[in-house]
Amino acid sequence: MIARLWISLALEAVAFGALLFGAAGTLRWPAAWAFLAVFFVAAALISQMLVVRNPELLRERLKPIVQRGQARWDQVLISLIGVLFIGWLVLMGLDAGRFRWSTVPMWLHVAGGIGVALGMAIVYSALRENAYAIPVVRLQTEREQQVVSSGPYAVVRHPMYSGVLLLFPSTGLLLGSWWGVGASALLAIGLAVRAALEDRELQRGLDGYVAYAARVRARLIPLVW
Repeated sequence: MIARLWISLALEAVAFGALLFGAAGTLRWPAAWAFLAVFFVAAALISQMLVVRNPELLRERLKPIVQRGQARWDQVLISLIGVLFIGWLVLMGLDAGRFRWSTVPMWLHVAGGIGVALGMAIVYSALRENAYAIPVVRLQTEREQQVVSSGPYAVVRHPMYSGVLLLFPSTGLLLGSWWGVGASALLAIGLAVRAALEDRELQRGLDGYVAYAARVRARLIPLVW
């Protein structure tokens, strides 16, 4: 499993790089290298944490994003989000790398880098706390799934999505693409829809989740939604 993990991360990094630099038409794009460094160093730290603390969850997270037993709506939605994500990376490569449609001041590049790091830190915290944070929406009866209400889950019900929600526009800023920042709204909408539908499934089928939702009102953003 360990070898599979690092091979998977390496292939993902190559795929991200190919989309960004291929669309940009050049490897001389420092902001893209900075994004890849921040994102994949964080991803490696998250992976190592799971290796040590929860290899069972890591094994689940290495499975495909479309699986048997997964809600049908989630199969469709996660596939759509995946296609949008690929298009989003290409768009930012065309914008900031090839055609230079956008002009983003350096301080916003830096702010974007900080936002990417913070978003990944939130994801790290959520995965550290929740042993049931698999990549698909389904009730894990075989693992005796329980409600998690500690750590970031005491603040919002879907903190991993909160981290990704911060990651999207921050990536656009770090890469220097206003088009990427704007298009990240489509990804955010997809994520919010998934969070709402997942929340519905958990309230229907997971013991104790209705009471938890009554205590922790926010799904993604404290005091907002």
